[in-house]
Formats: sequence, structure tokens, C-alpha cells
Amino acid sequence: MYDPTHLRTFLAVAQTLSFTQAARRLGLRQSTVSQHVRRLEEAAGRQLFTRDTHSVELTGDGEAMLGFARRLLEVQEQAAAYFSGPRVRGRLRFGASEDFVLTRLPEILEGFRYDHPEVDLELTVELSGTLHERLAEGKLDLVLAKRRPEDPRGRLVWRDDLVWIGTDRLRLDPDRPVPLIVYPPPGITRARALETLESHSRPYRIVCTSTSLNGLIAAARAGLGVMAHSRHLIPPGLTRIPDRAALPDLGKVDFTLTHARARGTTEDAANALAAAILAGGERLRRRSG
Repeated sequence: MYDPTHLRTFLAVAQTLSFTQAARRLGLRQSTVSQHVRRLEEAAGRQLFTRDTHSVELTGDGEAMLGFARRLLEVQEQAAAYFSGPRVRGRLRFGASEDFVLTRLPEILEGFRYDHPEVDLELTVELSGTLHERLAEGKLDLVLAKRRPEDPRGRLVWRDDLVWIGTDRLRLDPDRPVPLIVYPPPGITRARALETLESHSRPYRIVCTSTSLNGLIAAARAGLGVMAHSRHLIPPGLTRIPDRAALPDLGKVDFTLTHARARGTTEDAANALAAAILAGGERLRRRSG
């Protein structure tokens, strides 16, 4: 009933909330992306997106289609992998940023290992900046992480708002420096938070530094201060700082998949895992448990 090509296009638009970005990811023209979405909407008999010149948003039916599309494509990919030729194999060094510690990334990796049992998967969880450094040094084959603003590489998984978060009990004094909870350098959100506050002439003081997301969460839950974080990945027990706190806007953040220049079996394994992550990308926006 639903064309797999149309479902893949729908997922790309849903994950990026941009027809232009989806077209770039898929290597299609924007008109083709619009056509695929329109045909899927005709097949479903429902509107899946609301859109204007400035924004694209999922409708309620679009949210429902996300889960159906992911499951349909997963079943198709499992069947294709089973009946296709040689199995994907080899060693794959995969790096994921701390942002995904509390998401359903483990479910995607579990499905990948089930579909590709002959791939020797090695997982590294680190800061986004550190992962990009290791990728450049040839120590990783595939990285799922935030993209540095100056780095054009990588396939966009999704674009999100970067927001200030903390405990709902926290009260910020506008006459005192902003208390910051941050990753150490080369943390990408750290750099964005500091640059944003400095560009708005807002004084700040760092009250907690940790390489671990759990460490940052503990400090934020204790009410020590605020931290910059992806809007769709806000951890339990924390909330977005309200606008009345008058903290400057942090802008957008891109989560991307970036490949090393690998060849042979490593390249095949990296492509297979990248496809699994892109197909199940909306699950990365959900907390585990």
C-alpha cells in the first residue's frame, strides 16, 4: 500500500523538518521530495505535514505515520539483508556522542547486530568534539554526533533547537552571572553556550564541568545552574528554562552521521549501520525506558 521510496522520503523530511535538507540527504530534487510526500499523503488519505514558507511541522497523523514507516522499512530491510548476497562483515568502530546515552540508540544497535552478526561492532561514547577528532585521526569509522558549525561534512540526521535547561525549582538572578553546567573542551554545546553569552555581554560562571552526561544531569537536578541541551533530548527531571529568564537564544544544532574514508568491508558495515540509524532516526528523539 505504501511505496518504500515514499516512506524513506517522508522519514527524511520528518527528521529534518525541511524539504530542502531532506532533498540534500537523499540526493533528490526538492520537487521530487514534495511529490513523494504528496503521494504518500494520497495513499494514506491524511495530511502528514503542515507547512508554510518558514516552517514544516508534523500533523497528528504524521506523528502516527512515523512509527508505521519505521517498522515497514525495518521489515523490508531485514528481508533484503536475509535474501541478498554476501553478508556484511568486518570490524566497525562506531562513535556516538553523550547526547544519546538516554535515548533508544541501543535498540537500533541491537537490531543492527541481529541483522549483521558477522560485523565486529566497537562502540565509543564521547563528546562530539572528541569523536570528530578521533575520526580525523583514523581511530573511528563512523560517528553520530553534533556537527561543528564550521564543518560541512556529514549526513544530517536531524536539526534541533539548542535550549537552556535546568530544574523547575531554579531561579536565576538577572543581576548575577549565569551559573553554567558544561562539558569540558572541545564540547560543542559548551562552546556555543559561552560564545552566545559573551556575544550578548551576559556574565557567567562555570559551576560544574563533567565529561559525563549523567554528571551534568546530576548537577542540574541539584539546582546548581543551567546547561545547553537539545530540545528533543531533555533528560527526565529537567525542563526548559522559561523565556522570562531572558537567556539569549542558542540557535539550532545539527546531529549528523560522518564517515571515515574507509574501503572494503569496513565501508560496507559503516553504510549498513548508517542506513539503520537514518531509518530509525526518530527513535533517537525518544528517551529509553
